[in-house]
Amino acid sequence: MSDVYITGIEMIPFGRYPHRTPASLGAEAVLGALDDAGITVHDVQTAYCGCVFQTMVGQKIFQQIGQTGIPVANVSNACATGATAVREAWMAVRTGDYDIALAVGVEQMTGMGMLGSARQASIPIEGLMGSTSMPATFAEAGREYAAKYGTSFAQFAKVSVKNHHHATMNPKAVLRKETPLEMVMEAEMIAYPNTKLMCSINVDGAAAVILMSEKKVRELGLMDRAIRIRASALASDPWQQRNPQMPDINSATQIAAQRAYEMAGIEAKDLDLVELHDCFATAELLHYENLQLCGAGEANDMIDSGATALGGRIPVNVSGGLLSKGHPIGATGVANLYELSLHLRRQAGERQVEGARMGLAHVVGLGTCSAVHILEKA
Repeated sequence: MSDVYITGIEMIPFGRYPHRTPASLGAEAVLGALDDAGITVHDVQTAYCGCVFQTMVGQKIFQQIGQTGIPVANVSNACATGATAVREAWMAVRTGDYDIALAVGVEQMTGMGMLGSARQASIPIEGLMGSTSMPATFAEAGREYAAKYGTSFAQFAKVSVKNHHHATMNPKAVLRKETPLEMVMEAEMIAYPNTKLMCSINVDGAAAVILMSEKKVRELGLMDRAIRIRASALASDPWQQRNPQMPDINSATQIAAQRAYEMAGIEAKDLDLVELHDCFATAELLHYENLQLCGAGEANDMIDSGATALGGRIPVNVSGGLLSKGHPIGATGVANLYELSLHLRRQAGERQVEGARMGLAHVVGLGTCSAVHILEKA
């Protein structure tokens, strides 16, 4: 088994690109990652592409940047799609089958929203049996947490205030404006307690990463800019009695996080920053506990004390998160790794987490799949 390193990574600015194709967005990100690693498409030995709403995007990307006949596989795993592509590439290098692998995540969601493609069922159950929409699901999870630990509407809203502030320092975020607490709480209610400013922004985007074996990193002299992947963990839901009626957004993340910490041989207290899946403001507080950043019922104090803000004990979503940076589903998991890599390389500009050496990236896609990666400056 070889250690696996990130040597090239890129994310295009997230936004609306109605006149482009997913392949062209992905190609731009891949070319940026290749340049960052100082290699060409001819050096890539295998590739994995994550995209939820389009098929065979990986091959279409290579049609634009140069077809070399390498194996290309496409994956789809809901909001964990991009991270799943990275994990497949990581395994391909770790096992020794390849020295250089590419993973790219891409999505074009202009005009689509979170509802995606049309349902196939002849009788729509939405509304008759409650709601399985994402806003309703994550609102319910937040209310369940609030009932248990007394979390207030304002405490959930503070997540949005924090992440929007972080995004003002990220030139690649789609929403870069301050949103005071009153503005967040008085915004249009989507599903209580999440207002419109507490919901992620579904936009177009792409991100790509080049992974290399330790042998290849040393051969090319790239160790000074390499980021070591200390852990790559993936988990699905265990069986629970509630599953058929009410999705649990917590279990898969808890399993993936525990596996990642064991693989890396560290504890949560060893982390310097975290990029987690804040698809809704309610989700971020729950994931503080799911990722072991705090104990049961302590997420309320985490957000009140500023512990998860830039400059706090453990900064969370300094990119602006999905709430502000944007959430192009297939690209999100790779984009989280891009953010960590910037900080570990000391390239994050005014939002730099000082002294960062270890970071955790997390995503969760309902269905369910959760991915957790732990990165360390080599």
